[in-house]
Amino acid sequence: MLISDTTTIAAEPIGKYAIIVNPKDNVAVVKEKTEKGLSVALPDRHIATLNSEIALGHRFATREIPAGSFVLQYGQPIGTSLGIEKGDLVSHKNMSNDVPVVRNLPEDLYNPEPDYFTETATFEGFKREDGRVGTRNYVLIVPTSMCASHEATQIAMMAEFMHYSPERFKNVDGVVALPHNKGCGCQDGSNLDVMLRTLSNYADHPNVGGVILMDLGCEKTNLQFVEKYLLKREKEFQKPVYKIGIQEVGGTQKAIETGLKYVEEMLPKINQAKRETFPVSELVLGVKCGGSDGFSGISANPSLGFASDLLVRSRGTVLITEIPEFCGAEHIVAHRAKDAETGRKIYETIDWYKNYASKFGAVLNENPSPGNIAGGLLNITIKSLGAMSKAGTTRIEGVVEYAEVPENRGVNLMQGPGYDQESTPGLVAAGATVVVFTTGRGTTIGNAIVPVIKLSSNTAVFERMSGDIDVNAGGVIDGAETIEQVGTRLFEHIRKVAGGEIQAKAEILKHREFQFWGEQTVSL
Repeated sequence: MLISDTTTIAAEPIGKYAIIVNPKDNVAVVKEKTEKGLSVALPDRHIATLNSEIALGHRFATREIPAGSFVLQYGQPIGTSLGIEKGDLVSHKNMSNDVPVVRNLPEDLYNPEPDYFTETATFEGFKREDGRVGTRNYVLIVPTSMCASHEATQIAMMAEFMHYSPERFKNVDGVVALPHNKGCGCQDGSNLDVMLRTLSNYADHPNVGGVILMDLGCEKTNLQFVEKYLLKREKEFQKPVYKIGIQEVGGTQKAIETGLKYVEEMLPKINQAKRETFPVSELVLGVKCGGSDGFSGISANPSLGFASDLLVRSRGTVLITEIPEFCGAEHIVAHRAKDAETGRKIYETIDWYKNYASKFGAVLNENPSPGNIAGGLLNITIKSLGAMSKAGTTRIEGVVEYAEVPENRGVNLMQGPGYDQESTPGLVAAGATVVVFTTGRGTTIGNAIVPVIKLSSNTAVFERMSGDIDVNAGGVIDGAETIEQVGTRLFEHIRKVAGGEIQAKAEILKHREFQFWGEQTVSL
């Protein structure tokens, strides 16, 4: 192909090798292997010749970006040029992380409600006595501290082997525990509140049919203490509950034997629950990303965003967290708020996290993950601009604390870290009944009581990790599918997983990771 720039040069169409995400962009993201000297034809019929080999997920300048000018992707600044020539690899050597964040928020800010569907899809779920609908039906063992976590784990593992079988108890999804390293020795205040809120919301979750609470007996967060919080709240606790004190029953072995007896008694009761047909408006979708790469914000996240919009327009609920991954782009999400008050709460939530992280010497505009950087996410702004698209385009209805259940349907923002092992359980404790987790590098995490669906950003990782990843959005990068097509296909997959027609890969592999956020450490 011959195209005239200043001279006649043989050039390949840019779409074969790279993606220009937004027409305003001055960079392109590489999707196929490149070599130094490769010439590509740009949409304006000019030519860019690469000055070096550029790895997949990284970007090169499609025109000169003078020093002091903004580098643009998604049509937004992702950094400031230190002097970038046309065809140069964009890296930390020639781009700083400086981006403008304009915090002005109109007092009359108002975003209209979504255009709701008149007819919506359905799924098969478990109706609970409080009116909520679960997507699974588990027996849950809850240790009130790390001092009871070993016994809780042993009960769950042995019960699934000895007493539970899916053939005998067709309406029960398993027996699971929540081992953790918190509890005794903790101070009063926010750490304790977060722990109690998380554990109690798991026990009260619509995906849980019955609960066994366990303590050692002498710890600060013992059964008596937790029971006051869990069982004597304004909301009545309406499911079978058993309690075990390890010291009281005579030690580890006696506690395990007691727990197994309780599980055996509980399984027939919980098995009486049956799936019924409900509109998808009863679903609460948690959206999450991890092990991201340069394609995550181009394929997987916006595809999940399209599915999120379908759910919200069906009057369902979407929860998004990972507050560090709004930094550098918080003005965009704040302007998506339903009104100015909600927009200010979004800023307050992000500023709280920035101040909190600074106490530990962390700077949120510097992406701490080596895997993200290797995949092309040079700073938190690039990641944020792509990450926020997981929650679609509809307005933000409200902001809640970590593990706090929102009052509003639609999109809600939850305070919390980006760390997968803490943010995913936070979404579940806030009420998510199904989670979609996007990944570009390949992440295997699951959850104890909620199905976690994996969505890959590229075809290579999907094919390499097909035993762990459920759906591929790589067709968007390959040019085989649109975001709308992948999003529609994903929405149908969510509906089937929620209804128990199929299992998420993480469920099949029994990924049941659980940990919750504690403010003793900072998690980005």
